[in-house]
Amino acid sequence: MFSDRTHWNLRQNRLSRVLAEVRGRGTHILDLSRSNPTECGFAYDEKAIQRAFTQTELFRYVPDPRGIKYAREALRAYYQERDVPVAADDLVLTAGTSEAYSFVFRLLCNPGDEVLIPSPGYPLLEFLADLCDVKLIRYPLLYDDGWQIDFSALAAALSERARGLIVVHPNNPTGHYTSAREQAALSRFCAERGLALIADEVFLDFSLGKTHPSSFAGNNGTLSFTLSGLSKICGLPQMKLAWIAVTGPAEQKKEALARLEVIADAYLSVGTPVQLALPTLLATRADFQSQVIARIHNNLRELDAQLKRQSACNRLLCEGGWSAVLRVPAIQSDEELAISLLAQKELYLHPGHFYDFSQLGYMVVSLIVPERDFAEGVHRVLAHFR
Repeated sequence: MFSDRTHWNLRQNRLSRVLAEVRGRGTHILDLSRSNPTECGFAYDEKAIQRAFTQTELFRYVPDPRGIKYAREALRAYYQERDVPVAADDLVLTAGTSEAYSFVFRLLCNPGDEVLIPSPGYPLLEFLADLCDVKLIRYPLLYDDGWQIDFSALAAALSERARGLIVVHPNNPTGHYTSAREQAALSRFCAERGLALIADEVFLDFSLGKTHPSSFAGNNGTLSFTLSGLSKICGLPQMKLAWIAVTGPAEQKKEALARLEVIADAYLSVGTPVQLALPTLLATRADFQSQVIARIHNNLRELDAQLKRQSACNRLLCEGGWSAVLRVPAIQSDEELAISLLAQKELYLHPGHFYDFSQLGYMVVSLIVPERDFAEGVHRVLAHFR
């Protein structure tokens, strides 16, 4: 009765079962995986946001497959602030980055075609690829005083069925940005092999350095699709608005946009109210982002201070994004460790295998957890290894 593309193992894994059991007993769990910004105590300009949804134009329906021009102009201005020349007509709005991925997969791939993705990486892409009958092929990221792409392994992973390459900038969960040298190398790699470059930049604005890393939306060396959205940039996942910026050689870009427009026209999924509100919502991002970056810095300082008082654990270099990777003693599987922390410390965090770490001994924590909870959670993790 059901399609093969949805033939997933729907049984809860052991960690999820234990978490449900512990919560079912009424136990308060300190959750270090929390990453929903609307539940982490950030202040929003509620009046401005509410006013943005009172425009009389929202009662008129004038659909545009690429998104209302008024909204796309606001995104053009967003990129212009980064000195990235993206034309409004080179943007396609979607209802979230998951839908953006789906549109790009359907644009590029026939059933069974392949897309290369980085490892470690966020697991959601597996399900999106399954729904589009696309096969994901992993290429490794290496860590040596910082993260880098293993270009030899990337080339070895390539097959004749490959249609695109995904880069997450900065990566989730490692928090590293793709360097300018690697960006140029990836563009050449894709251009020489006829691959599209798909850049996920939802965490781009959350750099911990003093400079803003460059966006892939400025890349014209190969056909490129740069994805982002309000969920992270403005901390508004409930607004369901994201976008695809299409760049590259003129003829390829023109053909890609024409086909994307047909795909988007089949769904017309982005609501008129949020499109009309987009300029105001984007204007709120500076205050939200300053709160988030301040908290990330505070939590990293707290984490480093506690790590200095012991020798069993450390953390990997983090340049941006909302997560940190802890290196812990590999005395048991990451899932067994997470279960032990739940049972013994009433603490929940993500095991490394959740993000496809190839070795044991990695745990991932959210850096936007409120400071007091974060400090207590780190204390419980480190106390577990004393």
